[in-house]
Amino acid sequence: MPVSPAREVESAEARAAAEGGAEKRAYVRRIFSEIAPSYDLLNHLLSLNIDKRWRRRALEALAWTRAPEGVYVDLCAGTLDVSAELVRRPGFAGRVLGADFAEPMLRAGREKSPAARVSPVVADALELPLADGTADGAIVAFGIRNVTDLDACLREVRRVLVPGARFVILEFTTPRSALVRGGYHLYFHHLLPLIGGLVSGHRTAYKYLPQSVAHFPDERALARRMEDAGFRDVGWRSLSFGIAAIHWGHR
Repeated sequence: MPVSPAREVESAEARAAAEGGAEKRAYVRRIFSEIAPSYDLLNHLLSLNIDKRWRRRALEALAWTRAPEGVYVDLCAGTLDVSAELVRRPGFAGRVLGADFAEPMLRAGREKSPAARVSPVVADALELPLADGTADGAIVAFGIRNVTDLDACLREVRRVLVPGARFVILEFTTPRSALVRGGYHLYFHHLLPLIGGLVSGHRTAYKYLPQSVAHFPDERALARRMEDAGFRDVGWRSLSFGIAAIHWGHR
């Protein structure tokens, strides 16, 4: 079946955004605003609910118990799943700033947590509305590959952290095992876009997802860039046969 010109244009936009073109910021903001109503459903459906476990592991890596009454940043917060999970943790008595530049995403998640504990704010990850050295920790789950300038984002996060604070990144990656990678590519590049498109009604948003992962640095490269941005004691841990990874570093 021939592909319509409109669909060809949309696919080209997704490819260009995944490659980090000048259009990336506007494209990412638009598609995540458009899929906000079905975002949570598809996250859990497409990951078979494994994404919930991954987020819990990332919050453990954040080591928030060192400053349980502190201020934490949930970067590229989306529908505030991480923010909500953090404030529900027994012993956590702090506040979370959930920053995302797609307002419909924040609006879709605003009922997940008490307003007194989570403060959603429409903000770009490259220009956080915080003074230097004011956050006790920061975390980003499945969002940092969407920023237009990864290195500038890493430097911006480091800027807002207090000395010794930890930054945690949870992100998709490409499995190193050839066997796992084969099944991963089949699902991620073919089945996921099909299911995501049918459920969300958005034809290209879930094509952008695997393309953006393919253009994102692998674990070693990301660790080096965190170090180049000034983070120390950088490390990472693979999850679920290398489908995702948790990175961490200290201010």
